[in-house]
Amino acid sequence: MKKYFKEIERKLKENIKIEKIEIVDNSSKHSKHKFFSSEKFHLKLKVQSLYLSSISRINAQKIIMNILKDDLKNRIHALEISIEQ
Repeated sequence: MKKYFKEIERKLKENIKIEKIEIVDNSSKHSKHKFFSSEKFHLKLKVQSLYLSSISRINAQKIIMNILKDDLKNRIHALEISIEQ
């Protein structure tokens, strides 16, 4: 799991100027949900980026979602994104 989170971090940092990123695994909080799968993650990204905070929140989230599009199909069930300066 930690290896996978490092992979997510690497993908984002290769494509976006990010000062700091924290990935929080909230999967355990969703284990009783109807469509829960232990093979997919519920993640929260806390991203500190001057670049992302300088554009609209929707565009910033679109950029992140586009970078992680394959992960969202295969490994991530839910993604919460928090962008800070």
